[in-house]
Amino acid sequence: MKLIRYLHSGIESYGFLINEEILCLPALSKSLKHPLPTDLTGLISLGTEGATTAEELINTSSEKARMEATLKMGDATLLAPVPSPPKIICLGLNYRDHAEEQGTKIPQDIIIFMKPRTAIIGPNEPIVYPSFIEKLDYEAELAVIMGLKGKNIPTSNVEKHIFGYTAFNDVSARGIQFRDRQWTRGKSFDTFAPIGPCVTIARQIPNPGNLWIRTRVNGEVRQNSSTRNMVFSVYEVIHRLSLMMTLEPGDVIATGTPAGVAAFMKPHPKYLLPGDTVEVEIEKIGTLRNMVIKEKSKLNHSN
Repeated sequence: MKLIRYLHSGIESYGFLINEEILCLPALSKSLKHPLPTDLTGLISLGTEGATTAEELINTSSEKARMEATLKMGDATLLAPVPSPPKIICLGLNYRDHAEEQGTKIPQDIIIFMKPRTAIIGPNEPIVYPSFIEKLDYEAELAVIMGLKGKNIPTSNVEKHIFGYTAFNDVSARGIQFRDRQWTRGKSFDTFAPIGPCVTIARQIPNPGNLWIRTRVNGEVRQNSSTRNMVFSVYEVIHRLSLMMTLEPGDVIATGTPAGVAAFMKPHPKYLLPGDTVEVEIEKIGTLRNMVIKEKSKLNHSN
């Protein structure tokens, strides 16, 4: 099951995406007099119980009730499924092929950095290319959406804490990143965290360690790999993160990118330019699509 957050007739809501139609869960729950959270963030905070309850609503409802709560995909605008997560935690060098393409040793432990939630945009929203940066890059990533609060979570218990999975693009200003010799500033600009188009609930992806993951720029395949190439598995990543910090419902954990980023393309890098369309596609999730546009303001900046 794929959950989406969307805008319809000026009203935000959420529901299941089924055969190019949206089954509005708040509308269905209202007709059945079975209360559900009013937004997707609230449903996520219920963890796997929330996903199960939503599925049970579908299974116990009549065809008439479902039809009355259904709208066409084309009548809605998709939004970022998690608009304001408590944390966005990102992994560096977590794919063997990505480490190899830049001549870097495989890390002995997870390497992390954070992105601000103000960087989040949803499907089809523009990635804004600030006029004062250079070498704009893409990074396709499988993102985990946490469903339950946890600290010191054993690897064997991690699955119970995951609500679902989505696609994530860790957009990066390589010029700043390489000059700073650390990652946060060059990856934290507004619009540098596209996410979506949906959240596939965890039980629909019993093995997140075996999904193909791709990036296309203007239709050209740039990244084409599998989560099998991760250094640290999804469950191991969450276990290790939970030893450092409390993980909360709605936290987004971006689990690293495979080979094929623009910065290490040979013989010449192919960085993103205004007008480019970037598509991140992950098996069992779907395609996250965003266009790059020029920044409108003419303010002076220094980097």
